Amino acid sequence: MAQAVRADEAGAKKTAKAKRRRAPRSTVVGRWIAVGALVLFALLYYRPLKAYLDAHRELAQKQTQVQLLKAERARLTHRLGASTSLGTLAREARALGYVKPGERLFIVKGINQWRARERASYAHK
Repeated sequence: MAQAVRADEAGAKKTAKAKRRRAPRSTVVGRWIAVGALVLFALLYYRPLKAYLDAHRELAQKQTQVQLLKAERARLTHRLGASTSLGTLAREARALGYVKPGERLFIVKGINQWRARERASYAHK
């Protein structure tokens, strides 16, 4: 009889271990529902989050571009303030190819090569 009791205790231990190993069916289903909800949440928020990050990155680029344009505007405003004299305006106009009424425009080609030869000839003397 002692062996029968031991066998019953051993059988009871095996069933207890089996019960401990497996979670109840409702817990497993609950975990799968939680995982599914998490995946659904990730899928629903992917596009808006990506759009937000892209917009944030584009905003940073535009702010950099605005800063560069402000610096260029300041430089051009300074240049405009410095070029209010008639001599400076005439020099700038001639650099752009403008001539005064009654003047003729002559285009001389090869000036840079001529200047280089002249410098070289002065260097040898």
